[in-house]
Amino acid sequence: MYEERRARVPEAVLWWQDAPGPAPGSGPPPVRRVLPDGCMDLIWMDGALVVAGPDTAAHLVRDHAGSRYVGLRFGPGTAPGILGVAACELRDQRVPLAEVWPEAEARRLSERAAEAADPGAVLEEAALGRIRAAGGPADTALISAVVGGVRAGLPVAEVAAGAGLGVRQLHRRCLDAFGYGPKTLGRILRMNHALALARRGMPYVAVAGAAGYADQAHLAREVKSLTGATLGELTR
Repeated sequence: MYEERRARVPEAVLWWQDAPGPAPGSGPPPVRRVLPDGCMDLIWMDGALVVAGPDTAAHLVRDHAGSRYVGLRFGPGTAPGILGVAACELRDQRVPLAEVWPEAEARRLSERAAEAADPGAVLEEAALGRIRAAGGPADTALISAVVGGVRAGLPVAEVAAGAGLGVRQLHRRCLDAFGYGPKTLGRILRMNHALALARRGMPYVAVAGAAGYADQAHLAREVKSLTGATLGELTR
């Protein structure tokens, strides 16, 4: 079962998930498909802290029976200022927090999470502490300009102008903040918007138009390319 709520950390969501035990005679647990969403996560996973970098394709997970996950999902572009690492360094990776933070600091946080009745609250407080130490969130103007621009479907040159940057400079800044350039970020955010519309029951041809695709075939190709599954498989 998966649940989430808005976190106390700006632009973040706190989520938790428990993997059910296998049904008798059911064999190995099914593979779970984690879709790219432009975000990074700090995850308490079976007693260990892991950082999930920004994905460019679906990440496949086979849960062990009884596994418990508690995660803090940072909004697009916000994690690097909190975690202290460029997003592109963790693109398509899952790494122990001790590879990102000083080992002693990561160990102390892991111990606090293990002892807490609510590990999620521990993750929130750690992130808030880092924001306070940095004097507040970093690059909020750039993040807002880029996310707003790509969600509106603007050409990269217009997104760069809106952010007060040249196209090459924008690309470099996006690699640090999001893990990839503005074109890839736009594809991922548009796909997630389309999937949300489809899950509400909107016909696929209407989804394509509403999400800014050329047609339904274009929508189908993009979903398959980014997730490895069809829109029908993802909405069932």
